[in-house]
Amino acid sequence: MSIFMIVLALIVLALAGYSLVYTFRLAGQEKRLKGDFDTDIPDVVKEHPFIRNPVFLSILIGTILITLFIIYWSIRYLS
Repeated sequence: MSIFMIVLALIVLALAGYSLVYTFRLAGQEKRLKGDFDTDIPDVVKEHPFIRNPVFLSILIGTILITLFIIYWSIRYLS
């Protein structure tokens, strides 16, 4: 694996980690703030708040796809 790929992989992992932490902080703030104009959250979402959140899903899917892409290119050009 070249140094460029290692640096790129580290940048991708750092960015994914930062966005995940930022999203968890933002979700924590939403729990503490109660608005008068908010509607009730459906019971299905209350049972699985992280699985039903599109932000978490996009971070997870994007990280998996980028990691698979890096592994694919590393294996292809190492051999």
